[in-house]
Amino acid sequence: MPTTKKEDFYFGLMMCLGMVVFMTFYNLYTNDLIGTISLKVMFLQFILCFIIAFVLELFIVGPLAKKIAFSLPYDKTKKVFVILSLSCCMVIGMVLCMSLYGLGTAYFFNGLSGDSLFKNYLSLVCKNFIFAFPLQLLIVGPLVRYLFVKFVKGTRIAVSLS
Repeated sequence: MPTTKKEDFYFGLMMCLGMVVFMTFYNLYTNDLIGTISLKVMFLQFILCFIIAFVLELFIVGPLAKKIAFSLPYDKTKKVFVILSLSCCMVIGMVLCMSLYGLGTAYFFNGLSGDSLFKNYLSLVCKNFIFAFPLQLLIVGPLVRYLFVKFVKGTRIAVSLS
């Protein structure tokens, strides 16, 4: 887990990259857009989505999720509880926010179905949560934590002043 602002920045960057890659392809697949939009548009969508997700994670959802997760009544000395509560709060916050982005994108590309805006948003939130939650807990979260410890945290030499 990150312990400094710099490490927190890198961890968020890695986590956003992993989640945005998977969620972008999931949403392209579920909306039958793979093969119908050009690679250039797909790449631009990915970049825009990543920037929005990272800014949200860094300035809004991340700080709010940490505040909520650490205010919950559980044993904070157990690392697994901290990881699970942070992950749950982050997924909920990011799905709620990024589904708004998805709703706007869907409207821009092909309009919305005859349902109300709220019903479309709720449907999108449910669809994204169903995929994002296990993705975060079982694949991206553990992978990013492993890579973060291996490459960002690295090996530190302890200096003794005795």
